[in-house]
Amino acid sequence: MTINTNVLYFGDNLELLRNRDYFPDGSVDLIYLDPPFNSRADYNVLFREPTGEQSAAQIKAFSDTWHWDEVAIATYADIQGTAPENVREAVKALHQFIRENDVMAYLVMMTARLVELHRVLKGTGSLYLHCDPTASHYLKVVLDAIFGPRNFRNEIVWKRTSAHSDAKRYARVQDTILFYTKSDNFVWNRQFLPHDTESEYVRTHYAHSDQDGRLYRLDNVLAPGGRGPVYEWKGFTRAWRFTQENMATLEGQGRIVYTKSGMPAYKRYLDEMPGVPLQAVWTDIPPINSQARERLGYETQKPQALLERVIEASSNEGDVVLDPFCGCGTAVVAAQKLGRRWIGIDITSLAIAVMCKRLEDGLPGIKYEVIGEPTTVSEARALAEREPDGRYQFQYWAIRLVGAQPRDPDRKRGADAGVDGLIAVHHDNRGKVIQVVVQVKSGQVHASHIRDLKGTAGSDRLGVFICLERPTDPMIAEARSAGLYHNGLMDRDYPRIQILTIEELLAGKQPLLPPRVVGQRAPLIGQVVPQGKMPVE
Repeated sequence: MTINTNVLYFGDNLELLRNRDYFPDGSVDLIYLDPPFNSRADYNVLFREPTGEQSAAQIKAFSDTWHWDEVAIATYADIQGTAPENVREAVKALHQFIRENDVMAYLVMMTARLVELHRVLKGTGSLYLHCDPTASHYLKVVLDAIFGPRNFRNEIVWKRTSAHSDAKRYARVQDTILFYTKSDNFVWNRQFLPHDTESEYVRTHYAHSDQDGRLYRLDNVLAPGGRGPVYEWKGFTRAWRFTQENMATLEGQGRIVYTKSGMPAYKRYLDEMPGVPLQAVWTDIPPINSQARERLGYETQKPQALLERVIEASSNEGDVVLDPFCGCGTAVVAAQKLGRRWIGIDITSLAIAVMCKRLEDGLPGIKYEVIGEPTTVSEARALAEREPDGRYQFQYWAIRLVGAQPRDPDRKRGADAGVDGLIAVHHDNRGKVIQVVVQVKSGQVHASHIRDLKGTAGSDRLGVFICLERPTDPMIAEARSAGLYHNGLMDRDYPRIQILTIEELLAGKQPLLPPRVVGQRAPLIGQVVPQGKMPVE
């Protein structure tokens, strides 16, 4: 049974992974996952019992996903009833030791998912679990139980930040990546780092240089163990590493030099060597800084170079790469760039919206599919009414219908509090760009919402209002009262304020806008770019 690839799934990854129509046994070559875990919260707070009143407030990002509640209890019971015996015993022991708190909820929820991930992984496949020192030791116990201790390959340490000072402890600057395989027969493409020409190794082993500065060392031309062609060369009869014809060719190329004794030696250049084999401590990939081109403002975003290294090492072109917690989609983008097929899963519409925008802006013409999002008005209404975050999930989904860049509602402050999304469009042929402000409402709507959008858009931006309910006549009149905007590039007028319903968008209708800016660096999540200053590549 084949697996559908180049697809983004919107939904709970456990439910999706258990769907064998989507994920047959042994169908994925490489899994990378970076599950959410709020390591910045106080360690002891994470272990506070459910009666601890401060817990929810102090670990909001963590408890939004993992919390010891009815779902965690049911998942624990499911593991005890259906998981392999060694997995059941490992989780039971952790439960007895850690007790019932949010860390245990995290481990229970991760165990259920890792069991399914092990099932969908091919026999030659690998899994990389990205975590931090807060829970990595517990996760390793779970992974040993699922994959078997003999299939543990590495604990990779990635230095994710520069040196800093932590109070009364050594500064935590690293993440952990646990590397497991499903068997001894796994895909492995050894990775190398360039030689440091200033290192002691290079100075002692590549002590010679040509006139052009190329460093080299002298290598033996004798056959190992005497198992090579025997002939006389320059007065020496030996078993040689090369045939006589090849020796003559190399000499003509200047690759054979002679020592003081007259013995030939092979000139081996440093720049022809593959480099230093990559070790388990990675300090050469910096985190994403505030000025990085790839930065999206996604708090847990990892550098693309990090994912490219993992994908290159443990998969081949055409293989299937799965990220079940894909967030802003770095693994998906890296897999696409390296010629792999890919699958991403995330439970938030924000992540799906960010990934779609990232794929379409960075890889024009890319073909992919989104599964799990609403396709009818009734499904859209169900999403909006979902507890506890349906309103926000609906918002992120709706702005993607018009191709807008999403904003994080937690960061809305000030004059632009009504901005849910932004679209950059060309204003004229001199390179000026203006913004289209997108606002979404899932509940009842009235004319005051349009007046608010008019105020947010101001005189130099356009506005698009998306609603689930049908607009009222006063709303339509209020939108018309905003008048028209004249676009110099197209030499035509556009409505300053437009109203579109979800029903219209699902039927294929789009806002009437000037040509959009293509290939730009998108505004950061939570950041409103100053009016008229959207960057254009």
